[in-house]
Amino acid sequence: MLKGAALLAVGLLALFTAGGFRQGCRDMRRSATQLRYPAIRDMRASVAIMPQKGVLLLPDSASVPVSGRERDPGRDVLAATLVNPTPAADLAASARRGETKFRRTCVPCHGPELKGDGPVAALFMPPPDLLAQATRERTDGYLYSYIRHGGIVMPSHGAQVTPAEAWDLIDYLRHLQKVGPR
Repeated sequence: MLKGAALLAVGLLALFTAGGFRQGCRDMRRSATQLRYPAIRDMRASVAIMPQKGVLLLPDSASVPVSGRERDPGRDVLAATLVNPTPAADLAASARRGETKFRRTCVPCHGPELKGDGPVAALFMPPPDLLAQATRERTDGYLYSYIRHGGIVMPSHGAQVTPAEAWDLIDYLRHLQKVGPR
């Protein structure tokens, strides 16, 4: 009982002293007229952060991207280092999947017989014959980078062709180059 009376006396003293009462009114008015955001969220009192002054660090060399675009290290690097990951036992199935993808995606420019005479090719610079000697001499890594990242004539098809589909297209192309080269 004595503790309750002491707390009540201290509360009344703080409420009716001149400084405490004015402070209480000011806090009550501020709480009624302003939103309850921390001081850093108030635009008038926030600290300006200048993004150009920050330091952007490159990702770690051992990191693996989980989203975003596939990084293109350059056509020469890919041509020299990238090898076809498709096992020899799965080449026939991969070539069939590649044929389906080719008919959907590549025929407008390269044509149904891979000669580079598709309906779109007449409007622009015609693409090369995919069964010709020049294309047969290219490495799988070079063809992969050309499909995924584009080149001089060909636009990038990285959004339409996944990496696995690109390897299927290459397997289909290599199959046709073996069966009927020009």
